[in-house]
Amino acid sequence: MFQSFAVTARPEQGPPRLADLRTELARDGLDGFLVPRADVHQGEYVAPRDERLAWLTGFTGSAGFCVVLADKAGVFIDGRYRTQVKAQVAADYTPVPWPEVSLAAWLKEQLPQGGRVGFDPWLHSAGQIAKTQIDLEGRDITLVRSDNLVDRVWWDQPDPPVNPVKLHPIEFAGESADSKIARLAQSLQDAGCGAAVITLPDSIMWLLNIRGSDIGYNPVAHGFAILHADGRVDLFMAHQKLNVAMADSVTVHAPDTFLTAVAALDGKVQVDLGTLPQAVADVLEGQIVDGGDPCALPKACKNPAEIAGSAEAHLRDAVAVIETLCWLDAQAAGDVTETQVVTRLEENRRKDNALQDISFDTIAGTGPNGAIMHYRVTEETDSLLQDGHILVLDSGGQYLDGTTDITRTIAIGNVGEEEKACFTRVLKGMIAMSMLRWPAGLAGRDIESVARIPLWAAGQDFNHGVGHGVGAYLSVHEGPQRLSKASHEPLLPGMILSNEPGYYREGAFGIRIENLLVVQSAPTLPSGDAERPMLEWRTLTYVPIDRRLVLTDMLTAVERDWLNAYHREVAEKVRPRLGDDAQLWLDAATAPI
Repeated sequence: MFQSFAVTARPEQGPPRLADLRTELARDGLDGFLVPRADVHQGEYVAPRDERLAWLTGFTGSAGFCVVLADKAGVFIDGRYRTQVKAQVAADYTPVPWPEVSLAAWLKEQLPQGGRVGFDPWLHSAGQIAKTQIDLEGRDITLVRSDNLVDRVWWDQPDPPVNPVKLHPIEFAGESADSKIARLAQSLQDAGCGAAVITLPDSIMWLLNIRGSDIGYNPVAHGFAILHADGRVDLFMAHQKLNVAMADSVTVHAPDTFLTAVAALDGKVQVDLGTLPQAVADVLEGQIVDGGDPCALPKACKNPAEIAGSAEAHLRDAVAVIETLCWLDAQAAGDVTETQVVTRLEENRRKDNALQDISFDTIAGTGPNGAIMHYRVTEETDSLLQDGHILVLDSGGQYLDGTTDITRTIAIGNVGEEEKACFTRVLKGMIAMSMLRWPAGLAGRDIESVARIPLWAAGQDFNHGVGHGVGAYLSVHEGPQRLSKASHEPLLPGMILSNEPGYYREGAFGIRIENLLVVQSAPTLPSGDAERPMLEWRTLTYVPIDRRLVLTDMLTAVERDWLNAYHREVAEKVRPRLGDDAQLWLDAATAPI
């Protein structure tokens, strides 16, 4: 199994670890210390060695941070984790709603007389530190560069990963590493920069057409890179990882020489202040140009080979999901547990030889567990799928030709009318986004409300974005594109995003429906009257949506037509790939409503 059901953190472990950390605070004369989720590469996903936030607090979410003071420890979590954090942290920790409450605002309240708050400059971006310092102006609160106090007290901290990398075939990459390097080097010349510093592992993987396994579920290897405007790349990565032939323009160096190499750069250096570690910014002084990660947009805008690979990966992935749903429907309510569903789904995915890993821990939350947005089932929380429950099943695979992410909400037995009404509102929002045409130049924040309107009309909403970017056999969460109120990045053809509205009633049930979509140019309208270029979505995910949860009378004729047409496509594209039992199940699941 790729997925483990072991309990990785317990609330009772937090208090003694917190006490040890406070001893170090006192020893260094600090009034506080920041413990982020991030590692030195500033990516969303971290290796076991870098799970400092989970080790200290018990909170295992993929975003957030802790601020440890002498008498209080705040765990900052966003709307996705406000149910989860209650079960994972001890009473010694105080959950703080973030970003509604900023770090600076909380520090001002907790340290009215001022104080010295330490932070590891490798684990915080220059942008984060600069903003916090501005927000703290006028108060006698100082952010102090510090050793990592968690590492001092984490006596059995795992070693850094040193897994080997592999080449990503050109048939899936669609462009050679040399071509990418030359293209991006030219963009640096055009911007008047001599080099760019790249710290995000997925950017380095994309640029050099390599993949790794230093982080679970993400095919990346840890390292840093400097892209020079003359077309050279300096790669700072452990030599034992590199048993493959790199592009001719790439020179490999030991990781511990990275900071020295950065300090030796002449002229302007392009960086992304949102991901550049403060420790690196400190040695660049006045050379910084905040032009963003040069790989971010090219990586986000998939080329035809990457789109074709992702589409094919989704069809094979659909077979695994449909075979699992067919099996699940044959089981009696009360006979199957969440872990059994996860195990069966992974077994079905493993039948595909192109599968390299799952793309994240499968979320299989039945009944009240479905209301925990990023629920991870363990041996202790494993629950039976009971009559009247609805199951949120959110999963994905990492295939050589693409990354998948799909959520279906499934009826178990006889489900109540209230749950069906909420499900139908979520479905209406998902359909509205799928059908949308919009003017080129708009960002995710400009259109994401389309998926919320049916819920808003009923006084309901959900505390996560409508969608996130997805990589091509890379990270399942990929920036800069998002369908989010916070996203300013214009959507461009080739970007792959999720469309996943939801609804969660704590202690009762959860609902989420998710397809992956790719942005493409919209055809000219029959009237030919379009005043500006328009964009639209192409659907990549083809798995039935549970018709048993749909209140048909709540759908408009257009929405019913969309659902029926979608199900016809599911049958056409996937049915020939299924076994006999799954074909019969699919025939019923895709029947018109």
